[in-house]
Amino acid sequence: MDNVAVERQVKGLSRESEYAQILCHLRRNRLAMAGLAVLAVFLLCALLAPVLTPYSPTTTNFARVLEAPSREHLLGTDELGRDVFARILYGSRISLAIGVISVGIGMLIGVPAGALSGFYGGKFDLFTQRIIDIMIAFPGILLAIVVVTVLGVGVENVMIATGIASIPIYTRLVRGSVLSVKKQGYVAAARALGIGNFRIIVRHVLPNCLGPIIVQSTFQFATAILWAAGLGFLGLGAQPPTPEWGAMLSKGREYIRVAHHLTTYPGLAILLMILGFNLLGDGLRDAMDPK
Repeated sequence: MDNVAVERQVKGLSRESEYAQILCHLRRNRLAMAGLAVLAVFLLCALLAPVLTPYSPTTTNFARVLEAPSREHLLGTDELGRDVFARILYGSRISLAIGVISVGIGMLIGVPAGALSGFYGGKFDLFTQRIIDIMIAFPGILLAIVVVTVLGVGVENVMIATGIASIPIYTRLVRGSVLSVKKQGYVAAARALGIGNFRIIVRHVLPNCLGPIIVQSTFQFATAILWAAGLGFLGLGAQPPTPEWGAMLSKGREYIRVAHHLTTYPGLAILLMILGFNLLGDGLRDAMDPK
């Protein structure tokens, strides 16, 4: 076995050992496991929504308007007689999809931009960071509102807006990590061996920046869902009759005195999902901390 094969085998074993340690620390964190359990429940609810409820989230029944929770309607009905439990179950699909798409957009643009900016520096770094400074000058939710206003209302545009608003976060995070990693000895050794910059970034730099990216992504999921709910509450997100939690809160506040369940249960759903992501993110941050 040649030296290259031995080196690859050693690296593989060390990474497996590192991953095992991270999982071990994560399993010992009860709050992180609780957050993971909450997210697992929401994921199952989103996948099994047609099985868990016989009602459609959009079918109206004016004979059952504003009913309180009962055996037939577990969380009651809304102002159009639609089952609130069904709307929350199907709304979890929208919230999770918004989180996945927005985080994907932020990573797809922010990670490469931050990696190239931190690795090459110079004028490219200066130009990139000034653009990021302009984006950071707007609060994230305000930037998302501006993007939605330009693109138009709708779930798809909310995903794009929240994704664009998360780009500066990933760019700055990855840039800082790359500035630290590129000073390590193995990067200098790779350059001495004649390995190209692109290969160094992909195979040596970015893999050592995955920890902060993964941790930030869990928090960004929660932030994207919260922003989307805020946009929906303002009427800039999903439009009726789409069962989106923020829009449900906005409509339910009109009946909060006579049917508080229209705001209570969507609000609890938002709270629990965001809490789940934050607890998991805190656990991952502690588990991946080398100290």
